[in-house]
Amino acid sequence: MTTSEAESFLAMLAAERGAAANTLAAYRRDLEGAGEHIGDLATATRDDLVRLGAAWSDLAPASLARKCSALRQFYGFLIDEGLRADDPSSALPKPRSRRPLPRLLDHAEIARLFVTAEDEAAAETPAGVRMLTLLELLYGSGLRATELVSLPLAAVPRDAPFLTITGKGGQQRMVPVSARAGLALRRWLAVREAAPRWLFPSRGKHLSRVRLFQLLRELAGRAGIEPARISPHVLRHAFATHLLEGGADLRVLQTLLGHADIATTQIYTHVDSARLVALVNSKHPLARHGDPVRALPPGAQATSDAR
Repeated sequence: MTTSEAESFLAMLAAERGAAANTLAAYRRDLEGAGEHIGDLATATRDDLVRLGAAWSDLAPASLARKCSALRQFYGFLIDEGLRADDPSSALPKPRSRRPLPRLLDHAEIARLFVTAEDEAAAETPAGVRMLTLLELLYGSGLRATELVSLPLAAVPRDAPFLTITGKGGQQRMVPVSARAGLALRRWLAVREAAPRWLFPSRGKHLSRVRLFQLLRELAGRAGIEPARISPHVLRHAFATHLLEGGADLRVLQTLLGHADIATTQIYTHVDSARLVALVNSKHPLARHGDPVRALPPGAQATSDAR
């Protein structure tokens, strides 16, 4: 892999796809690691990539899939730019990496978290009100941890019930703020320290992701929930799952979560299987009268018996 080709590829990812800094760093590491095994990637042959696949054979499926994806995209870029006529990446392994199922909290556990947070915020102390506000925005708006802690004060609306979020890849989206979350935000703004830039300031900067994790797990312990089961992402999962249970459209959920690809959002559909079964049982024509035979259209019984 030549430096200029790699840099051009990474520049394309940043400019055309809006890849975030962490994503670009991961691609760079993957390409450099492959180059250490087989040399110049731009001139590598299919046999070279077969050897590379063998060298990567001990990797976890998810890691192998990511590295192979980086190379496939790199060779696709070279072909698009006219820098290479053939694509040797078909010689790479094709691991099947299953996306892990999200950890979930049920409605009762979410309620316990909120009861505890609301009781502690009743004294109007900054720590208590901040914790309630963080919880409202994580579960009520589905924010990522980084999006939440790095919210600028300017993102809080004066009138419209929306937050302006800058997500992965610098993509902006509007996220609704519920009436409950709006009330918590107003309480927090009344007691927070006078820091002009960040909504959740801490020691001259904003609250860190690590501290957010700690605060949530401490709250979980006080609510009688196993702390290891709680994280900002678990609350984001709960937000998505419970919205689906309530009948939210998958495309709407994709927008709210800031997913670039609907396939990422679809992971939440499997966790709502109980509602889907109930939907079929209650809405399907065969279930209208609770008797499958009676629900069949005229003539269907005879046709069925004939088979």
